[in-house]
Amino acid sequence: MGKIEISTLNAYLRAITLLRDRIPSFEKYPFNLPAVSTLDQLDFHPKVTYIVGENGMGKSTLLEAIAAALGFNPEGGTMNFSFATEETHSELYQYIRAVRGVRKPRDGFFFRAESYYNVASEIDSLERECPGLYQSYGGKSLHQQSHGESFFATFLHRFSGNGLYIMDEPEAALSPFRQMALLTRIHDLVQENSQFIISTHSPILMAYPDARILKLNEGGIEECSLEETDHFIIMKEFINNREIMLRELLADE
Repeated sequence: MGKIEISTLNAYLRAITLLRDRIPSFEKYPFNLPAVSTLDQLDFHPKVTYIVGENGMGKSTLLEAIAAALGFNPEGGTMNFSFATEETHSELYQYIRAVRGVRKPRDGFFFRAESYYNVASEIDSLERECPGLYQSYGGKSLHQQSHGESFFATFLHRFSGNGLYIMDEPEAALSPFRQMALLTRIHDLVQENSQFIISTHSPILMAYPDARILKLNEGGIEECSLEETDHFIIMKEFINNREIMLRELLADE
């Protein structure tokens, strides 16, 4: 599928460029990932951009680098979060230049499912120092809510609009119903002049109609439609031919 031309003038983050001439070697991680080694410039939709692909293609690595290059804490949270549970993020962000739009976001958040426990703990610590922070997360500690409830409390209460929101696998603790509710919340925030960059495995989340889907594969990065993603194809095939696929998957060799 060819690239769809979409104006990025109204985007908070229009694109990123890789400073290729500064990279010491494309032979080592993370620069040897196809999504990085073939990258020159990556353009973002002014509303929603999805980064998808199989495990190991570098989705989280790329998203983390984008967030860190913008000034977000690599483990997640706002730009004011400076904690570091463990320094595990790659050096890729040092070789990325952000192409910003003329508008500046009034809000922003890097939501990272795998380290959200650490973010919740930092919020507890900040609440003890300066009471009142909980109000931005539903009125109570995220540790006092279920995993899915704490995720959704952030989407519902902390994301306030006019913002740039970077999300890494937000569906991790959400039921299919909650994933659809998140789509509604994304739409509400887009209507309030927000921009999203989302890494996901969920065909439900990928279904937002006014979006760009960027697929990471062995050849690099290509733009595609929802129906062209492996996630959609495999899920549709399994649902429509469950009995046949189960026989094949569970058959004795």
